[in-house]
Amino acid sequence: QVPLVESGGGSVQAGGSLSLSCQASGSISNRCTMAWYRQASVNQREMVSVIRGQGDGTITYADSVKGRFTISHDERRNTLFLQMSSLKTEDTAMYYCAFCASYTGDKISRFEYWGQGTQVTVSS
Repeated sequence: QVPLVESGGGSVQAGGSLSLSCQASGSISNRCTMAWYRQASVNQREMVSVIRGQGDGTITYADSVKGRFTISHDERRNTLFLQMSSLKTEDTAMYYCAFCASYTGDKISRFEYWGQGTQVTVSS
């Protein structure tokens, strides 16, 4: 069973909106830290947004997406969402969801599960 299944993404003009979803399989906790990352073709994978788990609920956004992207989690369906609006050409990337972080101190060191990735392309 594939642990995380992503959907959404696609192509949109600058200023438009897209929504991504990430459905976790039944064996994955709905209380762990989960996140969206993205990777443009030549850049390192970068954090887009994180929801801290274990009841904490703290949400963090990359400065580049603050005010434009919204992360949310449907606990009953254990599905992670990323609503993206006012999209810019620089948002073009492969987007990945990730579940169940491990921490070193207060910093995320790794995720146990990764989605397969979904492409978002924003044209001018």
